[in-house]
Amino acid sequence: MEENNCRCEAPILSLDHVSVRYMTGDFKEIGIKEFLLRKLTRNYHVNEFWADRDVHFSIYRGDMLGIIGTNGAGKSTLLKAISGIMVPTTGKVTCNGKIAALLELGSGFDGEMTVRENTYLRGAMLGYTKKFMDDTYEDIIRFAELEDFQDRPFKHLSSGMKSRLAFSIASLVNPDILILDEVLSVGDGAFRKKSEAKMKSIIGGGATTILVSHSIAQVRSMCNKILWLDHGKQVVFGDNVKKICDVYEKFLADKVLPTDL
Repeated sequence: MEENNCRCEAPILSLDHVSVRYMTGDFKEIGIKEFLLRKLTRNYHVNEFWADRDVHFSIYRGDMLGIIGTNGAGKSTLLKAISGIMVPTTGKVTCNGKIAALLELGSGFDGEMTVRENTYLRGAMLGYTKKFMDDTYEDIIRFAELEDFQDRPFKHLSSGMKSRLAFSIASLVNPDILILDEVLSVGDGAFRKKSEAKMKSIIGGGATTILVSHSIAQVRSMCNKILWLDHGKQVVFGDNVKKICDVYEKFLADKVLPTDL
C-alpha cells in the first residue's frame, strides 16, 4: 500500500511500478552460440526470479527514506536500479539529481594505490573535478579519521577503515541523493554517532538520502519516509515511520504480514 501526500514541487526521485527480474539457467554455463542453438531447438532451461515486483513511490528534496525488510527482500537490488547500476525489467526510475551510492563498501577502490590516490579516484568516479577534490580532500580524510594512513596502500586498511573512507567521500562531496546500504553500522560507536550526525546535517542542507538498515532504531530516529519490502513486494510506503516500524518489529516476532497498513 502507499500513502499519498499532495505536494506542489516535483519529486527528486520517482519509481513507477519498477520490477527487476533475474534469469538463471543453461546460458549461465554455456556459450552464447550454444545457447542460441539450444533456444532454436527449445532444448534449454531458464529460471526466472523477480527480485523486486511493482515498487512505486516518490520522494522529495530533503527526505530521508529508510528501506526495511528481511534478507532477500529485494532492498539491495532496488538500490542498484535506483542508482543506475541495473536497468529495471519493467517500470521506470526518474531521478532529478546527482546520485552518490555506497552499495558495496570497498568496491571501486584499488588495493595497490594509496589512501590519498583512492580518494581522488573515487571522487573522479562520482564526477567531481580535481579542484573540488583538492579543496575537499583534507575534510574527507579528517572525517574518516585516516590522517596517519594517507600514504598507506588501501589494501592495508582494516574493513572498518575502508568503510569510513567510502562513507566520508560520499557524504562530503555534496550529492543531491545519497544512497547508503548498511554503511552506518560500520566503525565503532563513536564513528556511528558521527555518521548519523552527518546524515542529519546533509538532510538539513536539502539533500535526499536513502538508507537501508537492519537497525530499526536508526530508521525510526533518522528517517521521515519508510519503504517496507518483503520478498520483492512493496508492503507499505509512507511517512508514518514510527507506526510502520512498530508493525515491522511485530512482524519480525510473529512472521505474519499485516493486512491493515
